[in-house]
Amino acid sequence: MTRDRDATGRARQARPRDALGRPLPYGAAGVEPVPEEPLPPLESLEFARRLVAEGRPFAAHEVLEARWKACPPQERDLWQGLAQLCVGLTHTARGNSVGGARLLKRGAAHLNTYRASGGPAYGLNLAEIVTGARSQEPTDLKW
Repeated sequence: MTRDRDATGRARQARPRDALGRPLPYGAAGVEPVPEEPLPPLESLEFARRLVAEGRPFAAHEVLEARWKACPPQERDLWQGLAQLCVGLTHTARGNSVGGARLLKRGAAHLNTYRASGGPAYGLNLAEIVTGARSQEPTDLKW
């Protein structure tokens, strides 16, 4: 099987996906993909929040991952932590509660490291997010 590639040879996923990021058969109706280009920090957060509220934590992860890959090195723990929280929510929604809990805790650890650095939080209450991520109910995740 060949992989979908763009004009530069970079791998692209042209296959449609469901709201939780699972691949669907070619030709099936999937959710609208998110742009792969990183958005500015506040736009990334707003878009990711909206996607999570719509039941699309996998897409929110993609938005945050793009920001993480483009951010200054000192902000990596923030964006990686938020992206991992969204992957944790995705696994939980897919029925993998053990994997979801692990990723939520991993994301919380990154956010704690970032919080200790004193970097910009872009209006986020990182302590509250960490508490929600470490709870037994991922719905406690408020950001």
